[in-house]
Amino acid sequence: MALDFSVLLRFQEALALGLWTTVKLTLICMVLGCTLGFLVGLARTAPSVILRGIASVYVEFFRGTPVLIQLFWIFFCLPLILGVELSNLASGVIALTLYMGAITSETFRASLKSIGREQLDACVALGLPKRAQILNVILPQAVLRAVPTLLSNCVSLFKESALVSAVGMADLMFVGQNISNNTARPVEVLTIVALIYFAIAFPLTRAVTLIEGRILKKLAI
Repeated sequence: MALDFSVLLRFQEALALGLWTTVKLTLICMVLGCTLGFLVGLARTAPSVILRGIASVYVEFFRGTPVLIQLFWIFFCLPLILGVELSNLASGVIALTLYMGAITSETFRASLKSIGREQLDACVALGLPKRAQILNVILPQAVLRAVPTLLSNCVSLFKESALVSAVGMADLMFVGQNISNNTARPVEVLTIVALIYFAIAFPLTRAVTLIEGRILKKLAI
């Protein structure tokens, strides 16, 4: 079989639109997921046993089940339970946000535990309200310590986002599959799609390593 990558020149715009959809979905779920993860991380370190238990069940469930099954359940089953219709975009955002929240919560939990108890005691001694403690003292330090792992989680999210093609969302993978079917050129098309994912994920992975080194040096760990 002779390979002919020139056939893809006709589909540059379609691939670009698919990539933009993938990037947009990743950014939305990254912001929502990291926010959720921080709140769940706080809940997992809370004094309340009930709150810690609920947070732990959520984390273990979404870390212990395949993202594809979670996506399918939200897309096919949740509308039947709620009696409302969910678009593939909404289903993708919900599924990936819940997944991102679960994996980043562990990152935040570890970073929160690394913050010295004396700092929290100082906040109490100064009479800072709980909100000020979280926003001005705990959050900045937790985020700084968590940045390298959070960036790795974001790269993983970018790659996992390809799963939304299974529910018909026109991301890069979905567009690639359609082009492959229409041109009967799966080798060329899927190779290019894989290379696009790699071209974005690999530099980000290398950047994570550099950032991690600088943060560790800054924290003198």
